[in-house]
Amino acid sequence: MEEESPSTSRPKEDSETPGAVMPSRLQFESSDPHPEFVELDPTGRYGRYNEILGKGASKTVYKAFDEYQGIEVAWNQVKLLDSVQSPGELERLYCEIHLLKTLKHENIMKFYCSWVDVPSRNINFVTEMFTSGTLRQYRLKHRKVNIRAVKHWCRQILKGLLYLHSHDPPIIHRDLKCDNIFINGNQGEVKIGDLGLAAILRKSYAAPCVGTPEFMAPEVYEEEYNELVDIYSFGMCVLEMVTFEYPYSECTHAAQIYKRVAAVWKKQKIHSHSYALRLFLQEFSVWVIIFLYVLIQ
Repeated sequence: MEEESPSTSRPKEDSETPGAVMPSRLQFESSDPHPEFVELDPTGRYGRYNEILGKGASKTVYKAFDEYQGIEVAWNQVKLLDSVQSPGELERLYCEIHLLKTLKHENIMKFYCSWVDVPSRNINFVTEMFTSGTLRQYRLKHRKVNIRAVKHWCRQILKGLLYLHSHDPPIIHRDLKCDNIFINGNQGEVKIGDLGLAAILRKSYAAPCVGTPEFMAPEVYEEEYNELVDIYSFGMCVLEMVTFEYPYSECTHAAQIYKRVAAVWKKQKIHSHSYALRLFLQEFSVWVIIFLYVLIQ
C-alpha cells in the first residue's frame, strides 16, 4: 500500500488553541480490495474504514477505529455548503463543534474529536459507536416492548436534556428525534447524539431554523425560542416510540405540518392502543411538568 505525502502542517493537539482549523486528513490509495484504513484523522489516532454505518441528507457515518484505545468508533462526515467560506467562519464553526468534546454525561454521546477538512469542504467528528443503532431503528426492530422499557428510555433522555439545559448558556439540541437518539441494546443504554450536526447545519445553511418539521416546536418556526423547544421534541419522540410513526404522518409535506402545528393543537388519537399505553401517556404529561419545574428553578 502506497502512502501519499502528508501535509507539512503539524496537527493541533488538544492543549493548543481549539479554534484553529485542522489540516486535511491523510488519505490512502491502494490496489488492495480490502485496505485497513481509507483515511486517518490529522493526529493519526483514528482510522476510517470504507464501511458506511448510516447515511442521511446531510451526513454520512462510517465505521472507524481508535488505535489508542483499541475500540471501534463512528466517523461522522458532513459536507459544508458555500455559505461557509472565510477562514474566520470556519474557525468559529470549529470552536462551536469543539465545545461538544467537553460534554461528559452518561446519556450524552461521547464526542472524541473534530476537524475541518478545508480542501474537501467537509467537517468531520468522531464519536462513540452504538451496537444497536438509533432508537427509531431499535424500536421498529423490537415492536413488542413493555411500557416499563419505554419509561426507562424516556428517563435517560430527560436526564441528558437536563444536563444540556443546565449549562450557562443552555445547550439546545434543536433537532431531537429518535433518529438522533442512540442505544446499546444489550444494556438498554440510551444517549442523545448528533449535537454537532445541528450546529453545523445552522451555520452551513445560513438559517437558524434547522430541524425536522415533525418534531419542531411552533416557536422554532418564528426563530424566537429557548431550550424548552427540546422538551416539545421529546414529547414527539415519545409519540414516535409508542406509535411507531413520525408525528403528523398523515401530512405529505412540511407546509402541511406547519399549518397543523400553528393551528390549535389537538391531542393525538390513541384510542386504538392499550389501556397501559393511554395511562403511560397521561403519566408522561406529569413528567414534563416536573421537568419544566426543575429547569426554571
